[in-house]
Amino acid sequence: MRNKIKYLGLLAVGAVAFAGCGEDFLEQENTTSLNMATFFDSDDAISEATATLYNYVWNSFNGKLYYSMGDGRANNITAQWSNYIKYFTNFNDDGTTEGLYDGWSALYSVVAQSNNVINNVQKYAVGSVSPEAVTQGIAEARFMRGTAYWYLASLWGNVVLYENTGDLVNNYLLAPHRQADVFEFAIRDLEYAAKYLPSSSSAAGRVNKYSAYAMLSRVYLSMAGITTSEQYNGSNIKTDFNDGQRNAYYLDLAKKSASTAIEKGPYKLMDNFADLFKIENNNCAEDIFQLQWIAGSTSANGWGCNQDITAFFGWSTMVSDETNWGGATCCSWDLYAEFHRLDTEDGLFNFGTLYADENPALDKRLQPTIAEYGNSYPEINVKNGGYIYGKTESASTNGANIKKYVVGTHDDNGVSYKQSSAINTHMMRLAEVYLNYADAALGNNSTTDDATALEYFNKVRERAGMPAVSQISYEKLRHEYRLETAFEGQYWYFLVRRAYGHQQEVVNYLNAQDRNRTYKYVEADGKYVQSENPGSGVFPADAGRLLLRYPDTETAKNPALNNAAGAYPFGDREVDEATLFD
Repeated sequence: MRNKIKYLGLLAVGAVAFAGCGEDFLEQENTTSLNMATFFDSDDAISEATATLYNYVWNSFNGKLYYSMGDGRANNITAQWSNYIKYFTNFNDDGTTEGLYDGWSALYSVVAQSNNVINNVQKYAVGSVSPEAVTQGIAEARFMRGTAYWYLASLWGNVVLYENTGDLVNNYLLAPHRQADVFEFAIRDLEYAAKYLPSSSSAAGRVNKYSAYAMLSRVYLSMAGITTSEQYNGSNIKTDFNDGQRNAYYLDLAKKSASTAIEKGPYKLMDNFADLFKIENNNCAEDIFQLQWIAGSTSANGWGCNQDITAFFGWSTMVSDETNWGGATCCSWDLYAEFHRLDTEDGLFNFGTLYADENPALDKRLQPTIAEYGNSYPEINVKNGGYIYGKTESASTNGANIKKYVVGTHDDNGVSYKQSSAINTHMMRLAEVYLNYADAALGNNSTTDDATALEYFNKVRERAGMPAVSQISYEKLRHEYRLETAFEGQYWYFLVRRAYGHQQEVVNYLNAQDRNRTYKYVEADGKYVQSENPGSGVFPADAGRLLLRYPDTETAKNPALNNAAGAYPFGDREVDEATLFD
Protein backbone atom coordinates (compact mmCIF):
# COMPACT_ATOMS: atom_id res chain seq x y z
CA MET A 1 0.00 0.00 0.00
CA ARG A 2 2.95 2.32 0.66
CA ASN A 3 3.90 2.05 -3.02
CA LYS A 4 0.43 3.27 -3.91
CA ILE A 5 0.96 6.34 -1.73
CA LYS A 6 4.21 7.07 -3.53
CA TYR A 7 2.55 6.74 -6.93
CA LEU A 8 -0.27 9.03 -5.88
CA GLY A 9 2.26 11.56 -4.65
CA LEU A 10 3.80 11.61 -8.11
CA LEU A 11 0.38 12.05 -9.65
CA ALA A 12 -0.25 15.00 -7.35
CA VAL A 13 2.98 16.64 -8.48
CA GLY A 14 1.90 16.10 -12.08
CA ALA A 15 -1.37 17.86 -11.31
CA VAL A 16 0.57 20.95 -10.26
CA ALA A 17 2.14 21.14 -13.68
CA PHE A 18 -1.23 20.65 -15.31
CA ALA A 19 -2.90 23.37 -13.28
CA GLY A 20 -2.15 26.03 -15.85
CA CYS A 21 -3.64 24.00 -18.71
CA GLY A 22 -0.67 24.94 -20.84
CA GLU A 23 1.34 23.16 -23.49
CA ASP A 24 4.16 22.41 -21.06
CA PHE A 25 1.98 19.81 -19.33
CA LEU A 26 1.17 18.12 -22.60
CA GLU A 27 4.88 17.50 -23.07
CA GLN A 28 5.30 15.87 -19.65
CA GLU A 29 6.27 12.22 -19.65
CA ASN A 30 4.27 9.86 -17.45
CA THR A 31 6.81 8.86 -14.79
CA THR A 32 4.61 6.32 -13.04
CA SER A 33 3.58 2.80 -13.95
CA LEU A 34 0.33 3.06 -12.04
CA ASN A 35 -2.47 1.11 -13.69
CA MET A 36 -5.77 2.69 -12.70
CA ALA A 37 -7.67 -0.37 -13.82
CA THR A 38 -5.95 -2.45 -11.13
CA PHE A 39 -5.27 0.21 -8.50
CA PHE A 40 -8.84 0.55 -7.22
CA ASP A 41 -9.16 -3.01 -6.00
CA SER A 42 -10.37 -2.39 -2.44
CA ASP A 43 -11.95 0.12 -0.08
CA ASP A 44 -8.47 0.86 1.27
CA ALA A 45 -7.28 1.82 -2.21
CA ILE A 46 -9.91 4.56 -2.39
CA SER A 47 -8.78 5.83 0.99
CA GLU A 48 -5.22 5.93 -0.31
CA ALA A 49 -6.36 7.81 -3.41
CA THR A 50 -7.84 10.62 -1.32
CA ALA A 51 -4.88 10.76 1.11
CA THR A 52 -2.83 13.16 -1.02
CA LEU A 53 -5.76 15.60 -1.01
CA TYR A 54 -4.79 16.42 2.57
CA ASN A 55 -1.17 17.41 1.94
CA TYR A 56 0.76 17.15 -1.35
CA VAL A 57 -1.63 19.14 -3.50
CA TRP A 58 -1.91 21.97 -0.96
CA ASN A 59 1.82 22.27 -0.31
CA SER A 60 2.66 25.35 -2.39
CA PHE A 61 -0.47 27.15 -1.22
CA ASN A 62 0.37 26.35 2.40
CA GLY A 63 3.94 27.55 2.04
CA LYS A 64 3.16 30.90 0.46
CA LEU A 65 -0.37 32.16 -0.25
CA TYR A 66 -2.06 30.75 2.88
CA TYR A 67 -0.57 33.50 5.04
CA SER A 68 0.74 36.07 2.55
CA MET A 69 -2.83 36.72 1.38
CA GLY A 70 -4.87 35.53 4.36
CA ASP A 71 -2.77 37.63 6.74
CA GLY A 72 -0.29 39.72 4.75
CA ARG A 73 -2.88 41.33 2.49
CA ALA A 74 -5.11 41.92 5.52
CA ASN A 75 -2.16 43.61 7.29
CA ASN A 76 -1.72 41.11 10.07
CA ILE A 77 1.88 40.66 8.89
CA THR A 78 4.70 43.13 8.25
CA ALA A 79 7.60 41.65 6.30
CA GLN A 80 9.71 44.41 4.76
CA TRP A 81 12.45 42.05 3.63
CA SER A 82 10.25 39.31 2.26
CA ASN A 83 10.42 38.76 -1.48
CA TYR A 84 6.69 38.07 -1.66
CA ILE A 85 4.67 38.89 1.52
CA LYS A 86 5.54 42.59 1.37
CA TYR A 87 4.14 42.97 -2.15
CA PHE A 88 0.79 41.51 -1.13
CA THR A 89 0.78 43.65 2.02
CA ASN A 90 1.70 46.80 0.08
CA PHE A 91 -0.82 46.32 -2.74
CA ASN A 92 1.98 46.49 -5.30
CA ASP A 93 1.84 42.86 -6.38
CA ASP A 94 1.42 41.98 -10.05
CA GLY A 95 1.24 38.93 -12.25
CA THR A 96 4.87 38.03 -11.56
CA THR A 97 4.93 38.32 -7.77
CA GLU A 98 6.50 35.34 -6.07
CA GLY A 99 3.92 33.20 -4.35
CA LEU A 100 1.13 34.14 -6.75
CA TYR A 101 1.69 31.25 -9.14
CA ASP A 102 2.48 28.92 -6.22
CA GLY A 103 -0.97 29.53 -4.77
CA TRP A 104 -2.80 29.44 -8.10
CA SER A 105 -1.12 26.22 -9.22
CA ALA A 106 -1.62 24.52 -5.86
CA LEU A 107 -5.34 25.31 -5.77
CA TYR A 108 -5.74 24.02 -9.31
CA SER A 109 -3.68 21.01 -8.28
CA VAL A 110 -6.34 20.32 -5.65
CA VAL A 111 -8.99 20.66 -8.37
CA ALA A 112 -7.13 18.43 -10.84
CA GLN A 113 -6.33 15.71 -8.34
CA SER A 114 -9.88 15.79 -6.96
CA ASN A 115 -11.21 15.43 -10.51
CA ASN A 116 -8.87 12.50 -11.06
CA VAL A 117 -10.09 10.77 -7.92
CA ILE A 118 -13.76 11.36 -8.77
CA ASN A 119 -13.50 10.20 -12.36
CA ASN A 120 -11.17 7.26 -11.72
CA VAL A 121 -13.19 5.98 -8.79
CA GLN A 122 -16.36 6.16 -10.87
CA LYS A 123 -14.70 4.35 -13.76
CA TYR A 124 -12.45 1.78 -12.13
CA ALA A 125 -13.69 1.06 -8.60
CA VAL A 126 -15.70 -2.10 -9.19
CA GLY A 127 -15.78 -5.69 -8.00
CA SER A 128 -14.54 -5.94 -4.43
CA VAL A 129 -14.96 -2.22 -3.72
CA SER A 130 -18.05 -1.42 -1.65
CA PRO A 131 -20.58 1.16 -2.90
CA GLU A 132 -20.15 3.00 0.42
CA ALA A 133 -16.41 3.42 -0.19
CA VAL A 134 -17.04 4.70 -3.72
CA THR A 135 -19.56 7.28 -2.51
CA GLN A 136 -17.33 8.37 0.36
CA GLY A 137 -14.26 8.73 -1.87
CA ILE A 138 -16.16 10.89 -4.34
CA ALA A 139 -17.66 13.00 -1.55
CA GLU A 140 -14.25 13.49 0.06
CA ALA A 141 -12.76 14.65 -3.23
CA ARG A 142 -15.69 16.99 -3.81
CA PHE A 143 -15.16 18.52 -0.38
CA MET A 144 -11.59 19.34 -1.39
CA ARG A 145 -12.52 20.60 -4.84
CA GLY A 146 -15.30 22.79 -3.47
CA THR A 147 -12.98 24.28 -0.87
CA ALA A 148 -10.30 24.98 -3.48
CA TYR A 149 -12.81 26.70 -5.76
CA TRP A 150 -14.01 28.86 -2.85
CA TYR A 151 -10.42 30.09 -2.46
CA LEU A 152 -10.02 30.64 -6.21
CA ALA A 153 -13.27 32.63 -6.44
CA SER A 154 -12.43 34.67 -3.35
CA LEU A 155 -8.92 35.48 -4.56
CA TRP A 156 -9.31 35.88 -8.32
CA GLY A 157 -13.06 36.19 -8.87
CA ASN A 158 -13.63 34.76 -12.35
CA VAL A 159 -11.76 31.48 -12.89
CA VAL A 160 -12.00 28.37 -15.04
CA LEU A 161 -14.30 25.59 -13.86
CA TYR A 162 -13.79 22.04 -15.10
CA GLU A 163 -14.67 18.55 -13.94
CA ASN A 164 -12.52 16.29 -16.11
CA THR A 165 -8.80 16.90 -16.38
CA GLY A 166 -8.54 14.85 -19.56
CA ASP A 167 -10.98 17.14 -21.38
CA LEU A 168 -8.43 19.96 -21.25
CA VAL A 169 -5.69 18.11 -23.10
CA ASN A 170 -7.09 19.05 -26.52
CA ASN A 171 -8.60 22.36 -25.45
CA TYR A 172 -6.69 24.29 -22.81
CA LEU A 173 -7.55 27.79 -24.12
CA LEU A 174 -10.49 28.46 -21.87
CA ALA A 175 -12.22 31.64 -20.80
CA PRO A 176 -13.04 32.00 -17.11
CA HIS A 177 -16.42 31.46 -15.55
CA ARG A 178 -18.25 34.05 -13.50
CA GLN A 179 -17.39 34.35 -9.82
CA ALA A 180 -20.98 33.61 -8.82
CA ASP A 181 -20.88 30.40 -10.86
CA VAL A 182 -17.64 29.39 -9.15
CA PHE A 183 -19.21 29.88 -5.72
CA GLU A 184 -22.27 27.93 -6.91
CA PHE A 185 -19.99 25.12 -8.10
CA ALA A 186 -18.29 25.07 -4.69
CA ILE A 187 -21.67 25.01 -2.95
CA ARG A 188 -22.86 22.04 -5.00
CA ASP A 189 -19.66 20.14 -4.25
CA LEU A 190 -19.92 20.82 -0.53
CA GLU A 191 -23.63 20.05 -0.39
CA TYR A 192 -22.88 16.69 -2.01
CA ALA A 193 -20.17 16.12 0.59
CA ALA A 194 -22.56 17.08 3.41
CA LYS A 195 -25.08 14.53 2.19
CA TYR A 196 -22.78 11.63 1.37
CA LEU A 197 -19.79 11.80 3.72
CA PRO A 198 -20.14 9.67 6.86
CA SER A 199 -21.17 11.21 10.17
CA SER A 200 -17.91 10.10 11.75
CA SER A 201 -14.49 10.50 10.19
CA SER A 202 -13.16 7.26 8.74
CA ALA A 203 -9.76 8.00 10.30
CA ALA A 204 -8.13 10.73 12.35
CA GLY A 205 -7.93 13.93 10.35
CA ARG A 206 -10.39 12.86 7.66
CA VAL A 207 -13.33 15.12 6.90
CA ASN A 208 -16.89 14.01 7.61
CA LYS A 209 -20.35 15.35 6.75
CA TYR A 210 -20.18 17.96 9.51
CA SER A 211 -16.89 19.24 8.07
CA ALA A 212 -18.84 19.94 4.89
CA TYR A 213 -21.68 21.67 6.75
CA ALA A 214 -19.11 23.84 8.51
CA MET A 215 -17.38 24.76 5.24
CA LEU A 216 -20.76 25.53 3.70
CA SER A 217 -21.31 28.18 6.40
CA ARG A 218 -18.28 30.00 4.99
CA VAL A 219 -19.22 29.63 1.33
CA TYR A 220 -22.89 30.55 1.87
CA LEU A 221 -21.71 33.79 3.50
CA SER A 222 -19.68 34.56 0.37
CA MET A 223 -22.63 33.77 -1.90
CA ALA A 224 -24.91 35.96 0.24
CA GLY A 225 -22.74 38.94 -0.64
CA ILE A 226 -22.68 38.60 -4.42
CA THR A 227 -26.32 37.67 -5.13
CA THR A 228 -29.46 39.77 -4.72
CA SER A 229 -32.24 37.50 -3.46
CA GLU A 230 -33.39 33.88 -3.47
CA GLN A 231 -31.42 30.85 -4.66
CA TYR A 232 -28.84 31.53 -7.36
CA ASN A 233 -30.33 31.15 -10.84
CA GLY A 234 -27.61 32.64 -13.04
CA SER A 235 -29.21 36.06 -13.30
CA ASN A 236 -29.54 37.32 -9.71
CA ILE A 237 -25.93 38.52 -9.51
CA LYS A 238 -25.34 41.70 -7.56
CA THR A 239 -23.85 44.72 -9.35
CA ASP A 240 -23.87 47.30 -6.54
CA PHE A 241 -21.22 46.43 -4.00
CA ASN A 242 -21.97 49.39 -1.77
CA ASP A 243 -25.64 48.61 -1.18
CA GLY A 244 -25.02 47.28 2.32
CA GLN A 245 -27.16 44.23 1.60
CA ARG A 246 -26.69 40.49 1.61
CA ASN A 247 -29.01 37.83 0.24
CA ALA A 248 -31.24 36.63 3.09
CA TYR A 249 -31.65 33.22 1.44
CA TYR A 250 -27.95 32.41 1.81
CA LEU A 251 -27.67 34.07 5.22
CA ASP A 252 -30.32 31.64 6.40
CA LEU A 253 -28.45 28.70 4.86
CA ALA A 254 -25.24 29.89 6.53
CA LYS A 255 -27.00 29.84 9.91
CA LYS A 256 -28.48 26.40 9.27
CA SER A 257 -25.20 24.88 8.11
CA ALA A 258 -23.23 26.39 10.98
CA SER A 259 -25.85 25.22 13.47
CA THR A 260 -25.81 21.69 12.04
CA ALA A 261 -22.03 21.47 12.34
CA ILE A 262 -22.09 22.90 15.86
CA GLU A 263 -25.02 21.02 17.32
CA LYS A 264 -24.71 17.67 15.54
CA GLY A 265 -21.00 17.47 14.80
CA PRO A 266 -18.37 15.99 17.13
CA TYR A 267 -16.51 19.26 17.70
CA LYS A 268 -15.83 21.21 20.88
CA LEU A 269 -13.58 24.12 21.77
CA MET A 270 -10.22 23.27 23.28
CA ASP A 271 -10.12 24.51 26.86
CA ASN A 272 -6.75 26.19 26.38
CA PHE A 273 -6.26 28.27 23.22
CA ALA A 274 -2.49 27.68 23.23
CA ASP A 275 -3.04 23.92 22.95
CA LEU A 276 -4.34 24.41 19.41
CA PHE A 277 -0.79 25.05 18.25
CA LYS A 278 0.99 22.06 19.74
CA ILE A 279 1.97 19.13 17.56
CA GLU A 280 0.57 16.63 20.01
CA ASN A 281 -2.86 18.17 19.49
CA ASN A 282 -3.01 17.68 15.73
CA ASN A 283 -6.60 16.74 14.82
CA CYS A 284 -7.90 17.92 18.16
CA ALA A 285 -11.60 18.12 19.05
CA GLU A 286 -11.89 21.70 17.76
CA ASP A 287 -10.48 21.10 14.32
CA ILE A 288 -12.89 20.59 11.45
CA PHE A 289 -10.39 20.47 8.58
CA GLN A 290 -6.61 20.37 8.81
CA LEU A 291 -3.92 19.78 6.24
CA GLN A 292 -2.21 16.58 7.33
CA TRP A 293 1.56 16.93 7.15
CA ILE A 294 3.75 13.89 7.60
CA ALA A 295 6.26 13.92 10.43
CA GLY A 296 9.86 13.31 9.46
CA SER A 297 12.62 14.87 7.43
CA THR A 298 12.19 15.80 3.78
CA SER A 299 15.13 13.55 2.92
CA ALA A 300 13.18 10.61 4.31
CA ASN A 301 9.66 11.54 3.18
CA GLY A 302 10.37 13.56 0.07
CA TRP A 303 9.06 17.04 -0.66
CA GLY A 304 5.40 17.95 -0.68
CA CYS A 305 4.08 16.30 2.46
CA ASN A 306 6.11 18.54 4.79
CA GLN A 307 4.93 21.46 6.93
CA ASP A 308 7.21 24.39 6.12
CA ILE A 309 5.26 27.35 7.53
CA THR A 310 7.46 27.12 10.61
CA ALA A 311 10.51 27.95 8.51
CA PHE A 312 8.80 31.10 7.22
CA PHE A 313 7.69 32.22 10.71
CA GLY A 314 10.61 30.89 12.80
CA TRP A 315 13.12 33.61 13.67
CA SER A 316 16.14 31.58 14.81
CA THR A 317 17.57 28.07 15.00
CA MET A 318 16.59 27.99 18.67
CA VAL A 319 12.88 28.08 17.81
CA SER A 320 12.78 26.01 14.61
CA ASP A 321 15.22 23.69 12.88
CA GLU A 322 18.06 25.00 10.70
CA THR A 323 16.24 27.09 8.07
CA ASN A 324 14.55 30.24 9.37
CA TRP A 325 13.29 33.14 7.29
CA GLY A 326 11.00 34.70 9.88
CA GLY A 327 13.37 37.08 11.66
CA ALA A 328 11.82 40.08 9.92
CA THR A 329 8.39 38.50 9.35
CA CYS A 330 6.45 40.06 12.19
CA CYS A 331 3.06 40.87 13.57
CA SER A 332 1.97 44.16 11.99
CA TRP A 333 1.80 47.23 14.18
CA ASP A 334 -1.89 47.48 13.38
CA LEU A 335 -2.60 43.97 14.70
CA TYR A 336 -0.27 44.51 17.66
CA ALA A 337 -2.20 47.65 18.60
CA GLU A 338 -5.52 45.83 18.33
CA PHE A 339 -4.33 42.93 20.46
CA HIS A 340 -3.14 45.41 23.09
CA ARG A 341 -6.25 47.59 22.75
CA LEU A 342 -4.22 50.71 21.98
CA ASP A 343 -5.52 53.93 20.47
CA THR A 344 -3.21 54.56 17.52
CA GLU A 345 -1.27 57.80 17.45
CA ASP A 346 -2.94 58.99 14.27
CA GLY A 347 -6.35 58.43 15.83
CA LEU A 348 -7.55 56.24 12.96
CA PHE A 349 -8.06 53.17 15.14
CA ASN A 350 -9.28 53.64 18.69
CA PHE A 351 -8.92 50.08 19.92
CA GLY A 352 -8.33 51.26 23.48
CA THR A 353 -11.48 53.35 23.49
CA LEU A 354 -13.65 50.78 21.72
CA TYR A 355 -12.49 47.88 23.88
CA ALA A 356 -11.81 49.59 27.19
CA ASP A 357 -13.55 46.73 29.01
CA GLU A 358 -11.04 44.21 27.65
CA ASN A 359 -7.78 43.79 29.56
CA PRO A 360 -5.26 42.62 26.93
CA ALA A 361 -3.13 41.01 29.62
CA LEU A 362 -6.01 38.59 30.23
CA ASP A 363 -6.48 37.67 26.56
CA LYS A 364 -5.34 34.06 26.43
CA ARG A 365 -4.77 34.31 22.68
CA LEU A 366 -2.06 36.95 22.91
CA GLN A 367 1.00 34.97 23.97
CA PRO A 368 0.34 31.91 21.74
CA THR A 369 -0.16 34.25 18.75
CA ILE A 370 2.52 36.95 19.13
CA ALA A 371 6.06 36.46 20.42
CA GLU A 372 6.83 39.76 22.13
CA TYR A 373 9.39 40.95 24.64
CA GLY A 374 9.24 39.01 27.89
CA ASN A 375 6.95 36.20 26.74
CA SER A 376 7.99 32.84 28.12
CA TYR A 377 7.73 29.62 26.08
CA PRO A 378 8.74 26.58 28.14
CA GLU A 379 8.14 24.24 25.18
CA ILE A 380 11.02 25.86 23.26
CA ASN A 381 14.72 25.50 24.16
CA VAL A 382 13.62 22.87 26.68
CA LYS A 383 17.11 21.57 27.49
CA ASN A 384 18.12 25.03 28.70
CA GLY A 385 14.99 25.66 30.75
CA GLY A 386 12.77 27.33 28.13
CA TYR A 387 12.79 30.41 25.95
CA ILE A 388 12.06 34.02 26.91
CA TYR A 389 11.52 36.20 23.87
CA GLY A 390 13.91 39.16 23.80
CA LYS A 391 16.04 37.77 26.64
CA THR A 392 17.16 34.32 25.53
CA GLU A 393 18.02 36.01 22.23
CA SER A 394 17.73 39.60 21.04
CA ALA A 395 14.25 40.60 19.97
CA SER A 396 13.56 41.53 16.37
CA THR A 397 13.95 45.20 15.54
CA ASN A 398 11.22 44.89 12.93
CA GLY A 399 8.44 44.09 15.40
CA ALA A 400 7.14 41.27 17.57
CA ASN A 401 7.52 37.91 15.88
CA ILE A 402 4.81 35.39 15.01
CA LYS A 403 4.38 32.53 17.48
CA LYS A 404 1.62 30.45 15.85
CA TYR A 405 3.12 27.45 14.04
CA VAL A 406 6.51 28.00 15.72
CA VAL A 407 6.77 24.83 17.81
CA GLY A 408 10.43 24.41 18.70
CA THR A 409 13.14 22.19 17.32
CA HIS A 410 13.67 18.46 17.07
CA ASP A 411 15.47 18.58 20.42
CA ASP A 412 12.31 20.05 21.94
CA ASN A 413 9.62 17.82 20.45
CA GLY A 414 11.34 14.87 18.79
CA VAL A 415 9.48 15.18 15.46
CA SER A 416 10.42 18.51 13.84
CA TYR A 417 13.08 18.76 11.16
CA LYS A 418 14.36 21.40 8.77
CA GLN A 419 11.32 22.83 6.91
CA SER A 420 9.22 19.96 8.23
CA SER A 421 7.77 20.77 11.64
CA ALA A 422 4.91 18.20 11.61
CA ILE A 423 2.24 20.56 12.97
CA ASN A 424 -0.93 20.43 10.89
CA THR A 425 -2.35 23.53 9.20
CA HIS A 426 -5.64 24.81 10.57
CA MET A 427 -7.98 25.28 7.61
CA MET A 428 -11.19 25.50 9.67
CA ARG A 429 -11.98 25.06 13.33
CA LEU A 430 -15.08 25.31 15.48
CA ALA A 431 -14.40 28.86 16.70
CA GLU A 432 -14.75 30.14 13.12
CA VAL A 433 -18.07 28.35 12.71
CA TYR A 434 -19.35 30.02 15.90
CA LEU A 435 -18.37 33.39 14.40
CA ASN A 436 -19.88 32.47 11.02
CA TYR A 437 -23.20 31.83 12.73
CA ALA A 438 -22.96 35.22 14.43
CA ASP A 439 -22.13 36.84 11.07
CA ALA A 440 -25.17 35.27 9.43
CA ALA A 441 -27.39 36.24 12.36
CA LEU A 442 -26.16 39.83 12.14
CA GLY A 443 -27.28 39.72 8.52
CA ASN A 444 -28.04 43.17 7.14
CA ASN A 445 -28.60 44.74 10.56
CA SER A 446 -26.26 47.06 12.45
CA THR A 447 -26.49 44.89 15.58
CA THR A 448 -28.02 41.64 16.77
CA ASP A 449 -28.99 40.29 20.16
CA ASP A 450 -29.95 36.89 18.73
CA ALA A 451 -29.66 34.52 21.69
CA THR A 452 -27.97 31.68 19.80
CA ALA A 453 -25.51 34.02 18.09
CA LEU A 454 -24.61 35.53 21.47
CA GLU A 455 -24.16 32.08 22.98
CA TYR A 456 -21.72 31.04 20.28
CA PHE A 457 -19.96 34.41 20.12
CA ASN A 458 -19.45 34.52 23.87
CA LYS A 459 -18.08 30.97 23.95
CA VAL A 460 -15.19 32.20 21.81
CA ARG A 461 -14.70 35.22 24.07
CA GLU A 462 -14.97 33.18 27.26
CA ARG A 463 -12.26 30.79 26.11
CA ALA A 464 -10.10 33.85 25.37
CA GLY A 465 -10.68 35.25 28.86
CA MET A 466 -12.80 38.15 27.62
CA PRO A 467 -16.11 39.34 29.15
CA ALA A 468 -19.41 38.38 27.55
CA VAL A 469 -21.25 40.89 25.37
CA SER A 470 -25.00 41.45 25.19
CA GLN A 471 -25.04 42.66 21.59
CA ILE A 472 -23.00 41.96 18.46
CA SER A 473 -22.12 44.63 15.91
CA TYR A 474 -20.03 44.30 12.77
CA GLU A 475 -17.12 45.99 14.56
CA LYS A 476 -17.27 43.53 17.44
CA LEU A 477 -17.46 40.63 15.00
CA ARG A 478 -14.50 41.95 13.01
CA HIS A 479 -12.45 42.45 16.17
CA GLU A 480 -13.18 38.97 17.45
CA TYR A 481 -12.59 37.31 14.10
CA ARG A 482 -9.24 39.03 13.65
CA LEU A 483 -7.83 38.18 17.07
CA GLU A 484 -9.16 34.63 17.04
CA THR A 485 -7.83 33.65 13.60
CA ALA A 486 -4.68 35.81 13.30
CA PHE A 487 -1.96 34.04 11.25
CA GLU A 488 -4.36 31.26 10.29
CA GLY A 489 -4.88 32.60 6.77
CA GLN A 490 -8.49 33.79 7.13
CA TYR A 491 -8.80 37.50 7.98
CA TRP A 492 -8.48 38.68 4.36
CA TYR A 493 -11.45 36.57 3.30
CA PHE A 494 -13.53 37.99 6.13
CA LEU A 495 -12.80 41.50 4.82
CA VAL A 496 -13.50 40.47 1.22
CA ARG A 497 -16.90 39.13 2.25
CA ARG A 498 -17.67 42.46 3.90
CA ALA A 499 -16.62 44.24 0.70
CA TYR A 500 -19.35 42.46 -1.28
CA GLY A 501 -21.79 44.90 0.32
CA HIS A 502 -19.58 47.61 1.85
CA GLN A 503 -16.82 47.93 -0.70
CA GLN A 504 -15.79 51.53 -0.07
CA GLU A 505 -15.87 51.00 3.70
CA VAL A 506 -13.43 48.12 3.38
CA VAL A 507 -11.17 50.04 0.97
CA ASN A 508 -11.10 52.94 3.45
CA TYR A 509 -10.26 50.54 6.28
CA LEU A 510 -7.39 49.03 4.29
CA ASN A 511 -5.96 52.44 3.45
CA ALA A 512 -6.17 53.58 7.08
CA GLN A 513 -4.06 50.66 8.30
CA ASP A 514 -0.43 51.51 9.08
CA ARG A 515 1.14 49.13 6.60
CA ASN A 516 4.73 47.96 6.43
CA ARG A 517 5.94 50.09 9.34
CA THR A 518 8.42 48.48 11.71
CA TYR A 519 8.56 48.89 15.48
CA LYS A 520 10.85 47.63 18.23
CA TYR A 521 11.00 47.15 21.96
CA VAL A 522 12.61 50.09 23.78
CA GLU A 523 13.73 48.85 27.15
CA ALA A 524 13.99 52.34 28.64
CA ASP A 525 10.32 52.94 27.79
CA GLY A 526 9.25 49.41 28.65
CA LYS A 527 7.17 49.14 25.48
CA TYR A 528 7.23 48.73 21.73
CA VAL A 529 7.67 51.95 19.77
CA GLN A 530 7.02 52.56 16.08
CA SER A 531 9.81 53.65 13.79
CA GLU A 532 9.69 57.29 12.75
CA ASN A 533 9.38 56.47 9.08
CA PRO A 534 6.12 55.01 7.76
CA GLY A 535 6.27 51.84 5.73
CA SER A 536 7.71 52.39 2.26
CA GLY A 537 6.38 51.14 -1.06
CA VAL A 538 2.75 51.03 0.02
CA PHE A 539 0.27 51.58 -2.81
CA PRO A 540 -3.26 52.81 -2.13
CA ALA A 541 -5.93 50.14 -1.98
CA ASP A 542 -8.89 50.38 -4.32
CA ALA A 543 -11.73 48.14 -5.42
CA GLY A 544 -9.49 46.49 -8.02
CA ARG A 545 -7.07 45.36 -5.32
CA LEU A 546 -9.72 43.24 -3.66
CA LEU A 547 -8.87 40.61 -6.27
CA LEU A 548 -5.51 39.31 -7.45
CA ARG A 549 -4.05 39.49 -10.94
CA TYR A 550 -3.84 36.24 -12.85
CA PRO A 551 -0.26 34.91 -12.92
CA ASP A 552 1.49 36.07 -16.07
CA THR A 553 2.61 32.51 -16.73
CA GLU A 554 -1.06 31.51 -16.95
CA THR A 555 -2.25 34.28 -19.24
CA ALA A 556 0.74 33.60 -21.49
CA LYS A 557 -0.29 29.96 -21.85
CA ASN A 558 -4.02 30.63 -21.81
CA PRO A 559 -4.69 34.17 -23.10
CA ALA A 560 -8.43 33.36 -23.03
CA LEU A 561 -8.24 33.95 -19.27
CA ASN A 562 -8.46 37.64 -20.13
CA ASN A 563 -11.72 37.15 -22.02
CA ALA A 564 -15.09 38.06 -20.56
CA ALA A 565 -16.31 35.54 -18.01
CA GLY A 566 -19.11 33.22 -19.09
CA ALA A 567 -21.80 31.13 -17.43
CA TYR A 568 -21.12 27.54 -16.42
CA PRO A 569 -23.57 24.96 -17.85
CA PHE A 570 -24.92 23.53 -14.62
CA GLY A 571 -27.16 20.48 -14.71
CA ASP A 572 -29.89 19.61 -12.25
CA ARG A 573 -29.08 19.97 -8.57
CA GLU A 574 -27.94 16.72 -6.99
CA VAL A 575 -28.86 17.85 -3.48
CA ASP A 576 -31.99 19.79 -2.63
CA GLU A 577 -31.09 22.60 -0.22
CA ALA A 578 -34.59 22.43 1.24
CA THR A 579 -34.01 18.85 2.46
CA LEU A 580 -30.30 19.16 3.29
CA PHE A 581 -31.18 20.36 6.79
CA ASP A 582 -34.03 17.97 7.59
